[in-house]
Amino acid sequence: MSQPARHTPIRSTVKGAREAIPLLGGYIPVSLSFGLVATQAGFSTWEAAAISALVYAGASQFLFVGMVAAGSPLWLVVAMTLLINVRHVVYGPNLASWLPPSRHWPWLMHGLTDQVFALALTRLPQLSAPERFSWFMGASLLAWGVWIVGTVVGATAGETLTTRWPLLGEVMPFALPALFLTMVAPRFTDKRWALAMGCTILSALLLTLYGWSNVAIPLAAACGALCFYIVKFQAGGRTL
Repeated sequence: MSQPARHTPIRSTVKGAREAIPLLGGYIPVSLSFGLVATQAGFSTWEAAAISALVYAGASQFLFVGMVAAGSPLWLVVAMTLLINVRHVVYGPNLASWLPPSRHWPWLMHGLTDQVFALALTRLPQLSAPERFSWFMGASLLAWGVWIVGTVVGATAGETLTTRWPLLGEVMPFALPALFLTMVAPRFTDKRWALAMGCTILSALLLTLYGWSNVAIPLAAACGALCFYIVKFQAGGRTL
């Protein structure tokens, strides 16, 4: 009878990288788009790559280059970037219970993005404790590396690509919203989650229609979170 494959750090790292490959369907077009936007805003290719390597925060990077290009004060740029990324205060504690102790975690947490968080929250409970660190390292490093490479390609060849294939320029801006949609779509199978997300969507639409577009996203998110914690469905005498 064959023996089960033994855990090794390399095997777990490769597994993490392999399971993160579907995330690249969103990472590649968004990073290409960021590289193009950064160079159009006056940043060099290496500056754009440095932003992707050091900030590595998706929507915050677009905000960062836009505010810098507009001449906003540095303190405001930093404050707004931190405000957008405050959601990581929620991500960390949710993953902490599944992470083995390691002095390397503070460095590796730089690779924690929305998509990596969603994948890790699903996969880490299914892995043995010795596998988790290596798995997370493989998943996060692949996503981070591809993000940086995509930024460089977008900065150097993005304008050429969109000129040759105009449809690509139309598709890239939708890549980031599409990536988030694929993260939340599976939650619609749960009634409680479906109601909370429906409340969030409806709140965002109403706030936008009534001219509150600047605060529509945070207020809608707060409405959805409140709905999630208040509303409970009863089925068979137990809470769903």
